[in-house]
Amino acid sequence: MNKPIPAEFDEIRPYSPEELPQVCRELLADPDFRAVVAAVMPGVPMDAIAAQLVQCKTNLDIQKNFFYRLLHDIIRHHSDGFDLDASALTDKQQRYTFISNHRDIVLDPGLLSLGLLDNGFPTTVEIAIGDNLLIYPWIKKLVRVNKSFIVQRALSMRQKLEASARLSRYIHFAVAEKGENIWIAQREGRAKDSDDRTQDSVLKMLALGGAGDNPADRLKELHIVPLSLSYEYDPCDYLKAAEMQLKRDIEGYRKSQQDDLLNMQTGIFGYKGRIHFQASECIDKELDGLRHLPKTELFTQVSQLIDRHIHRSYRLYPGNYVACDLLEGTARFASRYTPEDKARFEAYIQKKLDLIDIAGKDETFLRERMLTMYANPVINHQKATEA
Repeated sequence: MNKPIPAEFDEIRPYSPEELPQVCRELLADPDFRAVVAAVMPGVPMDAIAAQLVQCKTNLDIQKNFFYRLLHDIIRHHSDGFDLDASALTDKQQRYTFISNHRDIVLDPGLLSLGLLDNGFPTTVEIAIGDNLLIYPWIKKLVRVNKSFIVQRALSMRQKLEASARLSRYIHFAVAEKGENIWIAQREGRAKDSDDRTQDSVLKMLALGGAGDNPADRLKELHIVPLSLSYEYDPCDYLKAAEMQLKRDIEGYRKSQQDDLLNMQTGIFGYKGRIHFQASECIDKELDGLRHLPKTELFTQVSQLIDRHIHRSYRLYPGNYVACDLLEGTARFASRYTPEDKARFEAYIQKKLDLIDIAGKDETFLRERMLTMYANPVINHQKATEA
């Protein structure tokens, strides 16, 4: 990339290659970061890590030399395998904005980046990450080394509008000028019940940047690709269910920073079963057919278009069908699983329920919430494929 990065993005953008040596030195000197590295990469001397970091000239070099290997280790030890089907994207030199459903704070964009490299794409994704997750200074530094840009959350209404416009300008700049792919979740935060819906506000933000009067043209500049993420098991399912009960029972309940950290750790190191990511075709041509719509209707239609692509592309596992039948009290999907599949899934749900330790534990409610998480992809897939 030859064009300099405008200074207005300095606060939110990933670190530039020129900044990496100093930031890496700061990270290596941070005792909290060193403790995390020792836990994640046991037996690897810090001097060896430092020496390897010095050899990395770009953020992509660091991803390939460190994060790529780490992610393959996570897949090997904490899942039954991962694959990305990106066959719909025939032009690997094009840069895309991947909009996906959201299951795991760390792994969703990490596995996408790994999958792109393994599928022969020349680069990974820059990652939209909320500043509410940047709990410690070393986390903020690490994510910006790892090609993340910051979505600022705790702002006044006026500040939010200004921040959204700057964020949009940065995303357009990253795709058009830096030659980067982008990953952004379809909504703020994860859909805790797995009822995945694109928020119009995300698309409105993306359309603030770019050229042209028609928002469809501005969205087209980003080459949006709906991405469907299917984890057989969600390690954080019981944490999400517990949070739903606490929100039900305690007015104004909010997760703590420690809760966020626990979610990150559980998501990375918990068992995920099989993992499949499915990329749809880029929606540029479909956007052409929506240019005539009034703005408000346009964003609603594009949200629904992205949702249809995501819902149709789910990979559904036996547990999803079991959950749907248990929730509905039917055997509608009995042909999709065996008695052993059903027994295994029910034992899994009970095991996770047993991990929940909260005051006034409502097991009936918690079980229903967990079954809903696994059933909703089936329900949405049925609706999308029948439409």
